[in-house]
Amino acid sequence: MTVFDQIFYFIFTRYKARFKQKANTLALVYTSLFQIALVFLLGCFFAAFFSQMNFETMSSDKTWILFILTSIGLHIKNWIKYNGKTRKVMNARFNKKKSPKYNLALLIALPFICMVMGFVFLQAL
Repeated sequence: MTVFDQIFYFIFTRYKARFKQKANTLALVYTSLFQIALVFLLGCFFAAFFSQMNFETMSSDKTWILFILTSIGLHIKNWIKYNGKTRKVMNARFNKKKSPKYNLALLIALPFICMVMGFVFLQAL
C-alpha cells in the first residue's frame, strides 16, 4: 500500500458515516487533487531551477499542455484504481489491521500549500 492509498482510505472512512454515497467520490477527488498539486509543485521547481541554469528544454505552452495531460491521466488512473476491485481489497486489508490516523485539517491544507509553493517558484521565472 502506498501513502496515497492510505490517505484515500482515511478520507473514505472519515466521510463514509456522513456521506454514504459520495464518500468514494470525495476521497477520489481529494487524492487526485493532492497528486496534481504535487506534480504542479515539482514542475514549477524544475522550471525555476532550469531557468536559473539557463537551460531551456520546452516552451511554456508545451509545458502547460503536458501538465494538463498529466493531470487528466492521474485522475483517470485514480478513478480506475479506486472504483474497482482495488478499493474492496483495501477495505479488507485495512479492516484487519489498524489504519493510520492523519490530521484532517493538515490533509485538507496540503494541496493548497503545494499550490502556493508552486506559485512562489513561478515568481522566480
